[in-house]
Amino acid sequence: MSTTGAHGPVGVSCPGCGGTEVTAVRAAAGGRGAARTDLATRLAKGPGKSGDGLLHFAEGMVLVALSLGWAWMGTDPEKPLYVWGGIVLAVLLFIGTLVVVRGDGREKAAERAGAGRADALWGPAHYCPGCESVFCPRGEPWQGLLTPEQFKKLVWGEAGYADQLAPGDRAREVDVPPGTLVGRPLSG
Repeated sequence: MSTTGAHGPVGVSCPGCGGTEVTAVRAAAGGRGAARTDLATRLAKGPGKSGDGLLHFAEGMVLVALSLGWAWMGTDPEKPLYVWGGIVLAVLLFIGTLVVVRGDGREKAAERAGAGRADALWGPAHYCPGCESVFCPRGEPWQGLLTPEQFKKLVWGEAGYADQLAPGDRAREVDVPPGTLVGRPLSG
């Protein structure tokens, strides 16, 4: 069993460049130089959903109230277009708000359901700042040398929320090498 030093387990070196300044992914994501290279995002364990549903519901209700105000404005000068247009807009905004809030709930539930699988892959991983790669020192539960984007895609894919990768995220376009997961194929 290895002892832990300032940068991670003593005696662990990067299989890519041989560097010994490796750190656990957990520490690297928030450590020195992480903001400059955007490591917190590139090594994220999950989408980090945090109560977006309530905020979206509040925003939707404000818009519904504004459209009902528009409908109310049409009652005084007897403008039926304002009345009916405001009511239709309020109903559409209310339905749209419910759809958005429900989608937020599904995404958050998917993250909760996959958290254990994500942690099993993310927890033992180490990051080498020398060659900007991620690896598991003993080669389990996954093996090989991955870029942070490949690592993120591996974790998110196995946890079941790869569909939540943002459209501009480079992890969406990369491929994880076959045989990375020890003893089983990649799921998606």
